[in-house]
Amino acid sequence: MLLTLVDGRTNLARQTAEILRQTYGNVLKIYRSEIPVAIKAAETSAAGKSIYAYDKGSKAAQAYAEFSKEVLADGEKQRAKLQSPSVDDLFSTEEERAEARLEKVVNLSPSEISDFPNHPFKVRMDAAMQEMTESVKQYGVLVPALVRPKPEGGYEMVAGHRRKTAADLAGLAEIPCIVRQLTDDEATIIMVDSNLQREQILPSEKAFAYKMKLDAMKRQQGERTDLTCATVLHKLDSKRSRQILAEQSGESHEQIRKYIRLTHLIPEILELVDNSVLKDPDMLQIALRPAVELSYLRKEEQADLFAIMDEMDCTPSHAQAIKMRQMSEAKTGGERLAKDALVSIMKEEKPNQKEQFKIPKRKKSAGFFAPGTPTQKIEDTIVKALELYRKRQRSLER
Repeated sequence: MLLTLVDGRTNLARQTAEILRQTYGNVLKIYRSEIPVAIKAAETSAAGKSIYAYDKGSKAAQAYAEFSKEVLADGEKQRAKLQSPSVDDLFSTEEERAEARLEKVVNLSPSEISDFPNHPFKVRMDAAMQEMTESVKQYGVLVPALVRPKPEGGYEMVAGHRRKTAADLAGLAEIPCIVRQLTDDEATIIMVDSNLQREQILPSEKAFAYKMKLDAMKRQQGERTDLTCATVLHKLDSKRSRQILAEQSGESHEQIRKYIRLTHLIPEILELVDNSVLKDPDMLQIALRPAVELSYLRKEEQADLFAIMDEMDCTPSHAQAIKMRQMSEAKTGGERLAKDALVSIMKEEKPNQKEQFKIPKRKKSAGFFAPGTPTQKIEDTIVKALELYRKRQRSLER
């Protein structure tokens, strides 16, 4: 699919292109090149000339040139796929090839196993990892990890990243692994499903895991779809994929949509969403609903907002986040929401908000407290210091 008559100056055109790529990009080839709206391009039909001959230096001509490069690159990829069979294939029996495809449990060095690309689940060095490491030291790795062979040699971890880390920490030279031939999409689905069984999963982990699995499911369904009727079938397949994912994960369709939307947040704000689960007292935290609204802000606006939140030591409410999104979406032509507007919204009193006195984090710890001092201890010390100051002031007034 080639997008034409694209008016890149408007938010509507950009959003339409994004929706098309997200909705249909897993089944149809949608080229990166976009042909812009151009008067010169419209005049070529009447002139009976190609855009290259009529106006070679125009943006439309340049866009068509980029499109041509993409088409040629695709042709080269297709040609590379039509390679002759290997010598091993020519001189091995079907029985030998079938045996080679069987699953095997082998002992592998952790150094031979690379992590799954863009693995969304974090391996945290917490108390649970310490317990697992001690168990591995005593009993070894009892449940084999699942890996798949890489074309260039070595193996790729599919399920067992924490076991591999524990084995490394325990000093094991090898760990038992099931070696299985898997496609990229099969490996992605297994990787996500195996990790979603963990006791504590952060919002960011769910966000990228659900997105990766949903994309893989759509691609698998797309392989079985007749592309001549893709417009109708693709919508049905997409809906079915999301419904299946909801049923498998135990989350509602809408909740999954919200989690996947978090993938549009900048890492700094996404970390604050994770802290709604981790509850680090020295960090701000932001709930899922306002975070989803903030994900619609431009990256630059999100960066500005994060700096403001850090300075004001607070996060926006759901209503404030909605207001920010509405004001951002009202901007056109690449214009971004001004910092002053974000500050103004942040200063609005929240419903049922009690008056609070807050000292910015940088001033709390600057030169007075050692790094890592608990927040409660800092606050208690400040209160005692204020009480002593008040007593001194009263004594001076007498």
